Amino acid sequence: MSFKIKRAAEWCAAFALAFALAGCSLLPKEEEALAPPLVKPANENYQTETAVKGTISIEVNGSGYFESDHTDMAQFTGQGGRVQEVLVHSGDTVKKGDVLVQLVMEDLDLQVKQQELTLEQAKYNLRKERAVQGNDEEVIRMAALQVEIEQLKFDRLTAQYNSKQLKANMDGQVIFVEDLHPGDYVDTYQTLVIVADTKKLRLTLNTDGMLAAREVNVGFPAEISLKVDGEKKTIEGKVVQTPSSAPQTLNKELAERYAKTLYIQVDDVPKGVEIGAMADVKITTQMKENVVKIPRSGLRNSLGRTFVRTLEEGSKVRELDVEAGLTSSTEVEIVHGLDEGDVVILQ
Repeated sequence: MSFKIKRAAEWCAAFALAFALAGCSLLPKEEEALAPPLVKPANENYQTETAVKGTISIEVNGSGYFESDHTDMAQFTGQGGRVQEVLVHSGDTVKKGDVLVQLVMEDLDLQVKQQELTLEQAKYNLRKERAVQGNDEEVIRMAALQVEIEQLKFDRLTAQYNSKQLKANMDGQVIFVEDLHPGDYVDTYQTLVIVADTKKLRLTLNTDGMLAAREVNVGFPAEISLKVDGEKKTIEGKVVQTPSSAPQTLNKELAERYAKTLYIQVDDVPKGVEIGAMADVKITTQMKENVVKIPRSGLRNSLGRTFVRTLEEGSKVRELDVEAGLTSSTEVEIVHGLDEGDVVILQ
């Protein structure tokens, strides 16, 4: 029995070995790892500009609007009163002497008419006394004196009547009317209406936030571009008032306006330009010609150095120390260190 058991054990061992070898042949072969592909490093792409010779300038640019060079602020100067009627609106055209605002008359108009009648009666009596031959000179003198008295009364009543009417002092266009309603009370020297002379216009430019505007002085020329009836026109102007040359005023609102406004005189305003018309303004404060210049983004500053990076032979990068000059909003002058034609790498 021991022999049979031994043989059986040998057969089992042989069978297990054969099965193991067969199982290994059934498993898939492991693939060999592929080597990474060889990639050619890409050249770095630079944004560049070529240094050129040309003109560089510092300019003040903005949009302005036309306003009247001469305005009249209509105010009651004698006494105030209650508003009866406002007779104009903003945009209306008026003539000198037109009534703008009417105050409540009460019966003043009737008093004027009554006094006018009394004056005419006194004049009639004087003529009648003078017509009577041999009449006493004293009687004539008293009749003449009565005419003077009635005339004074009439003049004073008329002045009082006129003080209730606010009239235009010149021909022009109404550009402001105080918001008033019947019954509102108005004080003396309160600006109720502003009339502007439409024949004398100037251009105003708000410079709030424009640092370059500080360099603008009276007398600087201005280039003005505008559209008239759909056609673009370019005209010349001259700066006549700057924030630094503005007159002193106790009017706070006007002082604030003067502090941030340039006023430009335009001698030949095109026909059709009205108050409120817009225009583009360019004022050159500094200019240099025939200089080497590059975009501002090409100039670099680091640790006290001012330099540019140039590209040579298509791929070589070189740093050059330079001296910068006039700087505009987009360009910078290079005084030394860079030549015309050099290719500058932009930041």
